Amino acid sequence: MQPIEEKLAHLIRTVEDLSEIVARQQAEVDKLSRRVQMLMEREAQREAEGSGGVIYGDERPPHY
Repeated sequence: MQPIEEKLAHLIRTVEDLSEIVARQQAEVDKLSRRVQMLMEREAQREAEGSGGVIYGDERPPHY
């Protein structure tokens, strides 16, 4: 029976490790989601104020 007990102990440890990894990844995803939302709100505010455009090279500005 010892090999089964060893395998079970190994599997339990693996599940615990994976659970930790998933929890850390979820925390990171949550943090990045908040940052993206903040940036989207900031960009929407800039667009509403009309101060968000940058002209590159020979690109015509929107008022032409």
